[in-house]
Amino acid sequence: MRSVSRRSAICVALACAAVPMLVAGCGDSGFHPLYATSPLIGGSNVAAKLASLEIAPIPGRVGQRVRNEMIFQSTGGGAEAVNPAYRLEIVLTESISATLVQISGNSSGSVYNLNARFRLIRIADKSVALQGESNGRIMFERFESVYSNVRARKDAEDRAASTVADDLKSRLAAYLSNAA
Repeated sequence: MRSVSRRSAICVALACAAVPMLVAGCGDSGFHPLYATSPLIGGSNVAAKLASLEIAPIPGRVGQRVRNEMIFQSTGGGAEAVNPAYRLEIVLTESISATLVQISGNSSGSVYNLNARFRLIRIADKSVALQGESNGRIMFERFESVYSNVRARKDAEDRAASTVADDLKSRLAAYLSNAA
């Protein structure tokens, strides 16, 4: 019984000794912390790059929510970029799908779908540096009250906007961390 616990302790000690050696080589292979700022570990100060990103206006209430979320996440709620290197353009498509259809034909639930197609444009040469899609799908319940339905849909729109903004921020941070 003691030999098993001694053997386990030796394995744990060897693993703890090996981890720093394995992690030390990550900087050379292209792996580094995403939000690191130290040049010693390969950091590129992604927070500063995100803060210098120009986010184009997006039409509609949900578009404004996505844009506001992106500005807040990239600058902490501060002012917009002064000398941006990139411009982010987003086109939103919204739809609602009925779910849980009852025998009478009434729907007791719906899914709010938000699709965001985006392009990150390098301002210096007007070229597209990154493009893609992000989606937010949020379920909301239908009620007898009209006000409740309006409020439930608005909450679903806000949550979808936040989901899309989170995804876009992560994708942009990953790209900008490797961009020169």
